[in-house]
Amino acid sequence: MKRLRYVIDMKTKKIWRNILVMTAAMLSLASCSSDDDNKDITKEMNMSVSAEPGVMYDLFDSMGEHPIECMRVMTEDEPGQWQNLYFSEIKGFTYERGHEYELRVKRTILANPPQDASNRTYELVRILADKKVEDVAEPVEKEVKEEPDIEYEQQCPVEKYAIAKGGEYMVDADGNMTYADGTLTPEFDKHAQIYLENILDKSHPLWQAGARYMATYAYVLSPLTDEIRLVSGTRSNFLFKNILTESEMEYVKQSMKQGEALHYNLILANVYKRGIQKVKFTIKKK
Repeated sequence: MKRLRYVIDMKTKKIWRNILVMTAAMLSLASCSSDDDNKDITKEMNMSVSAEPGVMYDLFDSMGEHPIECMRVMTEDEPGQWQNLYFSEIKGFTYERGHEYELRVKRTILANPPQDASNRTYELVRILADKKVEDVAEPVEKEVKEEPDIEYEQQCPVEKYAIAKGGEYMVDADGNMTYADGTLTPEFDKHAQIYLENILDKSHPLWQAGARYMATYAYVLSPLTDEIRLVSGTRSNFLFKNILTESEMEYVKQSMKQGEALHYNLILANVYKRGIQKVKFTIKKK
């Protein structure tokens, strides 16, 4: 009986020893796997960059209402698949429209990417080739002194945008701005903006027609001067401090009477500074 109990005890110990060894091995493998999962993966590769810009949308633009001009790239490990990257997404590289590039880049796949950001980063190693493509080169700019001097893009003007909240703004004697519905805007000389809404139907062929039909610039036609100014925007929005000069804002605050209004025109223009359409907004004295 003692002999039998001894054999059983030895078998039990052996079983538990095997279980412990297997558990330790599994934990070790899990640890190794976890370590690998927490490491960034970096690789050098060749990348092609198209001469023609593309269009992409911000992560938070779920409705696809505010297209953003971007680079179109293709990496050697994904041949035939063009991807969109922000212009600043390749560290050390400056993109120029109308140029076709072959790059050597270092791509890093991040194990723990920032929230709401891509899990890939790119850094320029060297430029292998830089070729100017004539058929997409930007046109020679001509001086714009009056509205007829503004050249329009093909198929334009097109009703693609509308100014948000009806395009009417109220200003008091201290320069405080509100929308027509009374909503307060940010400070005029800081973050107050004219917001554009994309009103083009998504079935329209120009909805995703590329950078040629995106509002990147605006020609300002002011009722207070004959001079036409060109201002740049950000994601189809334009800062008020760039639209109205300081002297024009002083005129609104100091010289305009209550209820009096100024009517401005903006000719929205694409990256090539060709017109897309004309929109209007009003500044009214409170």
